[in-house]
Amino acid sequence: MKTILVCGHGPGISDAVARRFGAEGFSVALVARNGDRLATAAAALAANGVTARAFPCDLGDAEAVQKLVAEVRASLAPVTVVHWNAYAAVAGDLVAADVADLRRGFDVSVTGLVAAVQAALPDLKAQKNPAVLVTGGGFAFYDPQVDAMAVAWSAMGLAVAKAAQHKLAGLLHEKLRADGVYVGELVVLGMVKGTAFDAGHATLEPAAIAQRFWELYEGRTERSVTFG
Repeated sequence: MKTILVCGHGPGISDAVARRFGAEGFSVALVARNGDRLATAAAALAANGVTARAFPCDLGDAEAVQKLVAEVRASLAPVTVVHWNAYAAVAGDLVAADVADLRRGFDVSVTGLVAAVQAALPDLKAQKNPAVLVTGGGFAFYDPQVDAMAVAWSAMGLAVAKAAQHKLAGLLHEKLRADGVYVGELVVLGMVKGTAFDAGHATLEPAAIAQRFWELYEGRTERSVTFG
């Protein structure tokens, strides 16, 4: 039995990833804070023949994330893939924001991911073709135009968190490959249809992004790629 832990589930990329991996025989653990939405999404997956369960959790709470992995293992099966799609759009203006909000964004993008990998690592090492798949964002890049956009969109805290996550993904790729655990990041450049950022002008299809994640998972070599 193979299980994918989908962290930061929502109606866009993560739901498409859940469906794509579910179609390949994975059981799916859906994780986010809103239990009712998760239950609805799990029921929709089940209606399509996918074994799916909802696991409400604050992914910025490292202790809660560690307990989450144990719950998924007991309820479904050992974790084969961790998909980290969680983020917190907080501390938009870094010169005015509460520093606690900045810490919150970092905890969701970085600390929670580290906690999930640590907790799942015994499972990952024991599974066939284990992986950690990270949804990155273009705000992570060191570029004056990107910085100007993050400031204009009041997304400065998110940019900082995504930049740290981008580095983390590379470090984990290097650290875990000797154990046979593949770590790959897909950096999404643009608006994704059906997400909170979609004001009717998004152009990126969640299913196409999910397919690219599947290709990364099967190829098991690329450290970080862009989409969009």
